[in-house]
Amino acid sequence: MQRTRRYSAVAVLLALCYAPAGLAQQDESTARQQLDAIGQEIKSVAERLTSTGQARDSAGRELREVETELAATHQRLDVLQAERRQLNDETTQLLEHRDRLEAERASQYAALGQQLSALYRLGPTPQLKLLLNQGNPAELDRMQAYMNRLTEARNRRLNDIARLDTALADTQNALSERQARLDLLAEELEDQSALLAQRTTERRGVVSNLDDRYGSEEERLADLNQSREEAESVLRNIQAEMAKLAEPTPTTHIVSTRGDLPWPVQGSISSDFHYRDGVHYNGIVIQASAGTPVTAVHSGRVVFADWMRGFGNLLIIDHGDQIMTLHAHLQQFSARPGQQVNRGDEIGRVGDSGGQSRAALYFEVRRGGEPINPQRWIARR
Repeated sequence: MQRTRRYSAVAVLLALCYAPAGLAQQDESTARQQLDAIGQEIKSVAERLTSTGQARDSAGRELREVETELAATHQRLDVLQAERRQLNDETTQLLEHRDRLEAERASQYAALGQQLSALYRLGPTPQLKLLLNQGNPAELDRMQAYMNRLTEARNRRLNDIARLDTALADTQNALSERQARLDLLAEELEDQSALLAQRTTERRGVVSNLDDRYGSEEERLADLNQSREEAESVLRNIQAEMAKLAEPTPTTHIVSTRGDLPWPVQGSISSDFHYRDGVHYNGIVIQASAGTPVTAVHSGRVVFADWMRGFGNLLIIDHGDQIMTLHAHLQQFSARPGQQVNRGDEIGRVGDSGGQSRAALYFEVRRGGEPINPQRWIARR
C-alpha cells in the first residue's frame, strides 16, 4: 500500500500524458492548473523519496540539491543567451531598417530640392505672372498644369519626409528599448555565470565528501549497486503504472527502426552493455563534452525528468510498443514530463550529474521494463 501511494504522482502524470482527446478540449486555464498541481505533487513525492531510500546520508541530499540548482542555472543561462541572441538579431534588423529609412529620406530631400529649384526658376510669384501674361491661352493652361503638378509633388515629398521622420523616431525608440534590455541581460548573465561558478565549486566539494567516505573500492561499488537497486525499484513502478493506463500508449513504430536509430549524442563508448561497474551495466556510456546537446532517437513522450540517485539528472522517453529510452547524467533538461518529442529534438545536455568524475551520457533501452542492448538498436558507425 505504501509503495502504491509513493508512486501515485507518476500514475497521475502518465494518465495526463496519454489521456483521451477530451482532455485537450478542457478550458486552457483549468488544464494549466491541473498541470501545476500535478507538478507540485511529483515534486513532493521526489522529496519524500530523497528523504528516505534515495539519499541515505546528508552528502547524497546535498548532491541532489546542488546538481538540481546547477541544472536550473544552466537552463536560465540558456534562456538568457537565447533572448540576447534574439535581441541582437532584432537590433541588427532595426539598424538595417533605419539605414534604409535614412537613405529613402535623403532621396526624398534631394527630389524636394529639385522641385523647389524648378519653382524658384519660375520666380517669386509665378501665378501672378501667368495672369498678367496675355499670351497664348493654351500655353497659359500648360504652365498652370505644370505648376499644379510641381505643387502636388512637393506636398507628397513633404508628407513622405514626415512619415519617414516618424518611422525613424519609432525605430530609434525600439533600438533604445532593446539596448536597455540587452544591458539588463548582460548584468543578469554576469550574475548567473557567477552563480554557476559558485554551484560548480559547491558540487566539487560535495563529490569530494562522497568519495572520502568510502574506505575501499568495494564499498564504493556496493553503494553504487545499492543506488542501482533503488533506481530499478522506481523504474519498475513507472513501468507498472504505465501498464495500468486505460488508454494504451500509442505506437510510434520504433520496433521497425531497430538497428537504424541515430545516436543520442556523438562520442566514443567507454562502457558497454553489461559492463558491471555500479549503475552502468544495463546500458552504454558515451563520452562527450559537457553541454553537448542530447537528442531523442525516436518520437515519443517524456514520462520522467528528474534527479535520481546514481543517475543524476535522468530523462525517460516512452516510445510506445513497451519501448523506453533512458538518458542519465544530464547537465540540464531541454524537455519536460508530458512533452511530445520527435526524432532529433534536443531533450537535454551532456553533463556529469550524479557525482560523475567526467561528462558523459548514460543511455539505456528498455522493453517491457527489461533493459536490452542499446547497440542493437542504434545504427552502426
